[in-house]
Amino acid sequence: MTATMLAGRLDVTKGAFAVEEVPVPAPGPGEVLIKVEAAGVCLSDVHLIDGTLKPFLLKGDKVTLGHEVAGTVHTLGAGVTGAAVGDRVLLQAGESRDGRVFTRGVDYDGGWAEYALATATTLVPIPDGLPFEQACFLPDAVSTPWAAITTTGAVRPAEAVGVWGVGGLGAHGVQLLRAIGAFPIVAVDPLPAARERARAFGADAALDPADPQFSAHLRAATGGRPLAAAFDFAGVAPVREQAMAALGERGRLVLVGLTDKPLTVTDGTRLSYLRQQILGHYGSDGQDVIDLVNLVRGGRLDFARSVSGTFPLAEAARAVEALERKEGNPIRLVLKP
Repeated sequence: MTATMLAGRLDVTKGAFAVEEVPVPAPGPGEVLIKVEAAGVCLSDVHLIDGTLKPFLLKGDKVTLGHEVAGTVHTLGAGVTGAAVGDRVLLQAGESRDGRVFTRGVDYDGGWAEYALATATTLVPIPDGLPFEQACFLPDAVSTPWAAITTTGAVRPAEAVGVWGVGGLGAHGVQLLRAIGAFPIVAVDPLPAARERARAFGADAALDPADPQFSAHLRAATGGRPLAAAFDFAGVAPVREQAMAALGERGRLVLVGLTDKPLTVTDGTRLSYLRQQILGHYGSDGQDVIDLVNLVRGGRLDFARSVSGTFPLAEAARAVEALERKEGNPIRLVLKP
């Protein structure tokens, strides 16, 4: 094993990202060194690089990006039990330290590297049949919409639901809503390719939000039923207005897409009269990731079509650019060390 490795490092003070040689870290007590096999490229990584997102708990000026990571156990630190060299694992996207949640690849070094350190308790074993390229993004691109649907939105079988924005999170949102029995699932996206993808992932209807007949098409898709839940994966104000108007009594609007813009309720009386709710959502819990791995293991979920492309770790900057420009309308791009 060499003394140095490649890592995708962000200087948060300068907003400068580069793949560079750094020392291979050594695991301390309770830690494990992972040989990274795959790491997801998330829009959050793009926003960290462009400065839209800032680490709050990072010590120092530089961090190795990457909160979606899968690989094999390479070295065990002192006192580690329950893991063995060669184990196939994914890493939880963060961990709690003294009551505060630290995010991997944001508040401490992540997995855009040949090797990554992880607290042993953040390892999740994965089955042999689950490729690393698909396993790596379960802790965010899949677990975030899963938690939004099952916990925050509390969607029940046969409820009519809407999904606004069918990018990486929204596409998985459609797939997961289908898995839990929501009906009908109406996807909304201005891009024809995204609407086509929504249908392929299980949407019962896919609508253009700019269509002058949008409301009529929505009523036709739901058989005249208002939506019980609507999910905003886009983080755009007009989306929220349109989604709110589609909700019925006790309807829930779940805000998953992030924005720093104000949230406005045009008709507060209607919201109160119908006892509707607007719910913020962020991330997921560790158990959500474990549950998803079990569902994949049991053959209930398959994320093979979610891998839109792979890039060598050395070309991480190119992968970021491709995601930022939405080249090929990707669901998830993956780095391979």
